[in-house]
Amino acid sequence: MSTTSRATLPISPSRAARTASKQLANVRWALLVAVVLLAAIGLATIHSATSELGGGFAARQGFWIALGLVFLAIFVYLDYRVLMDISLVLYAIGILALILVLIVGQVRGGARSWLGIGSLGGQPSEFMKLATLLVLARYFSRTHQKYLTLPEIAVGAAVVGLPMVLTAIEPDLGGALMFLPIVGGMILVAGVRARTLVVLLLVGALGGLGLFYGGLKDYQRQRILTYFSPQTDILGAGYQVHQSKIAVGSGQLAGRGYMQGTQSQLRFLPARHTDFIFSVLAEEWGFLGVITVLGLYALYMANAAAIAARARDRAGILLVAGLLSGFAAHVLYNTAMVIGLMPNTGIPLPFLAYGGSFALLNFVGAGMILSVDLRRHVNR
Repeated sequence: MSTTSRATLPISPSRAARTASKQLANVRWALLVAVVLLAAIGLATIHSATSELGGGFAARQGFWIALGLVFLAIFVYLDYRVLMDISLVLYAIGILALILVLIVGQVRGGARSWLGIGSLGGQPSEFMKLATLLVLARYFSRTHQKYLTLPEIAVGAAVVGLPMVLTAIEPDLGGALMFLPIVGGMILVAGVRARTLVVLLLVGALGGLGLFYGGLKDYQRQRILTYFSPQTDILGAGYQVHQSKIAVGSGQLAGRGYMQGTQSQLRFLPARHTDFIFSVLAEEWGFLGVITVLGLYALYMANAAAIAARARDRAGILLVAGLLSGFAAHVLYNTAMVIGLMPNTGIPLPFLAYGGSFALLNFVGAGMILSVDLRRHVNR
């Protein structure tokens, strides 16, 4: 039999099964283990933080986690290149949803950020992060030069700038700022000259000053000023961080015990099931609990970085880089915020904080990362 005829023979079912099994065995499933453990810890902590409130917060979060695991499985199976092919359509839908939020959106947490009917709906800004990331990965992957040019970076900035502005108008400053690490990480991985990077940093610094003096609400500006001098307004803008520091410090080595934290159980700590969920964890489980959770985050990020490093196509590398950058930014900012090292801007903690839209975003992101790893054998 000739070589050509042998090459055209169909692959036997047993061989295909062995190949699929080998591919699945080589996927970095430790990332999935980290996801499940973090979600379980988050659910238990939310139950503790809301035990005195009623309202079924833990039950709803359990539903979102279950739905998130389904979404994760779907996005592992779904080829990420298909999503990139329709990324412009997804981006347009997301922009339309952000505009609708400003017109008919519901106010949640002081911002008009929710789109839906009653309790059914979500935050389009979370969906928009994924749509923006897919568009950028598709666009930057088509450049084959060693470094991105300024026009290419300008196009990327425009893609990110529109949803950022619409999100900031809600006003959701924290949500708007979280677009920046996504595009920043992707630009660094795609390649940028040192002098171009300096220019971008200078432009960013000037833009930040302009935003502080001309674009922020009074309460947002006060939060930032209080960050530099928290003792000046302990009962006002500095109250949350002050109570958070007490909670974190009182945990000491092993914590006060599950559902035994005074700051959370006696309701001294605001937003304890959302922005300050990490403070509840630290009070109840102490330094050991904090190290465990940070270790799980490190496990997630180390495996995501390894997946990006061994991905076979530029689009997959950039996709994982953007997802990892956004994830790491949330973890670093929130954990620094609860101990007063960063201003309080309402940036939640992945897989731990209460919230449906954000939870689904994290599960979908994990599924897309695993999808890149699963398909590294064919995307050469």
